Amino acid sequence: MDQAVVATDITRSDLLEMYYYLRLTRCVEDRITALYRQGRIVGGVYTSHGMEAISVGYASALKPDDVIAPFHRDMGAFLIRGFSPGEIIAQYLGKKGGPTKGKDGNVHMGDLKRGMIGFVSHLADNMPVAAGAALAFRIRGESRVAFAGTGDGGTSRGDFHEAMNFAAVRKLPVVFFCTNNQYAYSTPMRYQMAITDVAERAKAYGMPGEIVDGNDVAAVYLASKGAIAKARAGAGPTFLEFKTMRMHGHSEHDAAKYVPRELLEEWKAKDPILKAEQLLTQREYGDESYFHEIGERVKKEVEAGTESAEQSPLPEGPDTLVGVFATESEAQP
Repeated sequence: MDQAVVATDITRSDLLEMYYYLRLTRCVEDRITALYRQGRIVGGVYTSHGMEAISVGYASALKPDDVIAPFHRDMGAFLIRGFSPGEIIAQYLGKKGGPTKGKDGNVHMGDLKRGMIGFVSHLADNMPVAAGAALAFRIRGESRVAFAGTGDGGTSRGDFHEAMNFAAVRKLPVVFFCTNNQYAYSTPMRYQMAITDVAERAKAYGMPGEIVDGNDVAAVYLASKGAIAKARAGAGPTFLEFKTMRMHGHSEHDAAKYVPRELLEEWKAKDPILKAEQLLTQREYGDESYFHEIGERVKKEVEAGTESAEQSPLPEGPDTLVGVFATESEAQP
């Protein structure tokens, strides 16, 4: 990343805010992982440990009216869109204080009022949904953009290709991305596709593809900002490949013994929080004292959020059916 470009195109306040969200994302997910290991969370826990720069970077580049169709490693986007640590932890605990009010105990959450489309487990399913939202923006003449992505494994699914093709043909205001974290669960990329870079797939649809350092929040922000501007101007979709590494297993119950230890050590030195601190230090925007202060701040916020989530009640049986099915009046045309 050219530091002159960063200085010109990203303000000091934006860089500091993104650093804060990097630390908050890491802290929230570490707490969720701890609760899982204590047996407090039923179901899987999927984190973005080592990949936080992607969701923090792209979500910071969007406008409030834009929409995100996230996937399961986009915790930073939820936080930037106003989901509090307490809400998120309550969600994982299956409490009424979570966005789904106890109907789920995982990352399957969303809120259209905050521009977050609910996430489903089938990776790449969110991409046609984002294309549909973008089509609605086009039809209504709204200056809005949809943003959605999947992992490298998800790019081999049919819904990924259908979304890419439809969005490119219609020149929809949508940005697609791939979090290339080297493994589709336990399958390394070399056993999944015969190309070196996932971004090459964009060429098949006449869509520009760009490779980005997914551990550099500034690089993610700038690439996303450029793609968003193109989409908003009517130039159609862009595909961004964020290269990164999944530092935990596919989920927290996965020890990831299939990943070579030396590969993890190599990527450990590229940690997105470390890279952000190096950038802030170079720009003289922050120092060790400031980094410690932010660390203590997010720790207190997550502790308060955990306490709030613990105090939130579990839903009563009938509550779990509210909002699941349309009422008779809502179903009327």
